[in-house]
Amino acid sequence: MAEDKHTPEIDPDFDNLDMDDDIFLETDEFIEETEETESVDEKTPNIIEEKFPDISKRFEENPTTVFADPKYYSLVLTKGKDSSTRINELLQKYAGTTDVHDRGIYRQQIIPAYWEFFRDTVPEVGGSMSEPKRNMLRFGIIHPALLNSEAKDFFAKLIVENEYKQPVYYLDEWFKDVGIGNINKSSTDEVRVKSTGIAQITQQFERATGKLEAAKALLQKASSTRVSNETLLQTYVEAITEQTSFEDIPNVVYPYTDSQRQTIMSIQDILKELLKIDREETALFRDFEQARTDAYTIKERLKAEGNALKTGVDIKVILSEFESIRQMAKMMAGRQGNHFPILTSEYFRSSADNVAFRENVLTTFTWIESIDPEVFCRMYKTKKNRIVPFTILIPSYGDSGICWEPFDRHNRATSRGRIALPLYPRNLQIAILSAIGDFRWQVAKEKASFHWMDEGLTGNYYMYCTDKKLKGDLKELFIQDYIQWITKESEGIPRLSKELRGIFWRYLPFTQEIKEKLKTRSFTYQELYQRDINRSMSDGY
Repeated sequence: MAEDKHTPEIDPDFDNLDMDDDIFLETDEFIEETEETESVDEKTPNIIEEKFPDISKRFEENPTTVFADPKYYSLVLTKGKDSSTRINELLQKYAGTTDVHDRGIYRQQIIPAYWEFFRDTVPEVGGSMSEPKRNMLRFGIIHPALLNSEAKDFFAKLIVENEYKQPVYYLDEWFKDVGIGNINKSSTDEVRVKSTGIAQITQQFERATGKLEAAKALLQKASSTRVSNETLLQTYVEAITEQTSFEDIPNVVYPYTDSQRQTIMSIQDILKELLKIDREETALFRDFEQARTDAYTIKERLKAEGNALKTGVDIKVILSEFESIRQMAKMMAGRQGNHFPILTSEYFRSSADNVAFRENVLTTFTWIESIDPEVFCRMYKTKKNRIVPFTILIPSYGDSGICWEPFDRHNRATSRGRIALPLYPRNLQIAILSAIGDFRWQVAKEKASFHWMDEGLTGNYYMYCTDKKLKGDLKELFIQDYIQWITKESEGIPRLSKELRGIFWRYLPFTQEIKEKLKTRSFTYQELYQRDINRSMSDGY
């Protein structure tokens, strides 16, 4: 077999390293990758869902054996260009020295070298990719010998596919969907240049697609409401047609009961509601057809301009997205955090419950939504839509997640925002809550626009902090308060001031069930509960 010209030589001592017994498995050479193409789910998950699915399965029944493959490391470095040689040399030096000072130097040199190698590997998501390379992109596992047996057993059991079809992505999945155009690349703070030609038409197509998705979402919502009312109507009709026969006279039944008379009144209300929904649907169908026509017209213009809509992977887009992902990783680690990008037993101290693998994240989302039911809701044309943001799972250490953007700039109505989570936080619950708090703040701020300092959640919070002369970054203060709101205040454990509790109670309301429970705990919560009743009876609520 001909060797790849970029294939570095692997020190046999390094390649045979094992965290458990200090004996390396031998790897003779790099392996040429197969041409088998991974399947791609080209449809993004549905945004019209009432709740997250029940996570009935968290681990694979048949764990992978890839970490026992003696050629794992070779497969990771295959086709890595010059960057694979560099990272290989540094890893050998890092693993081969016991001097603390030297290890610190090699550790710092590995960080930029690894990201360069990572960048060279990312474009391969569009074609065939070995399982070891996928694990490197997904979990930061470049060499299984850097992990102990317990850690390897854990990662071997993780579910590979997105079985619940939720918008939670590992990095290999994320790069692939961005590259083929299923998801727009993440926005950046770069100075925008005036678009011309195809670029300008592409932006018009993104806006038109956004309007089409918004129209589709509203139509689905209205249709779902109509079906619910029709089902209820059928139930009511069945209730009033259940009659008791009058035995003394044939073909005569007793009059309606009080309950049936009340049901008839309810039927009248449902019929009025169905007529209202029908009028709304008529308008929504018209809007949808217009949006679909506009999107199709612009799409044809794009084709005429040079077939700008690509079905393959756009390498430039993927590499641009890589820069955003690296910046996300830096932000989550923080200035004083651990920026080492490779997963090793030296730093991997998380328990199974604190690793941000997909099923754990969905379970935590479900818990948060059970407390803050409007966390993923946005209003559009008087309708409340539940839109879960894209969640990117980044193989890095860090204590906090972040919100990269609250929604797509071309579709503020129904587009998903995007948040990023470190796969290896010390406390998964806190890491996710910090990202959700950031998301909550940015959505509210964008919604208030120029009035963010005097309206709504952000305005009231800003005025509260100003009055109290609180110092520090306003958003960071809010995130910490939001964490207290979800973890403590929802349990009736006071952590916020009376004024701040009132702001959160109104703009970040708990579920009615939690409110009912809290009102019996103390006069403070009882007073807030009464305010809800007073506001609901006024036009200003």
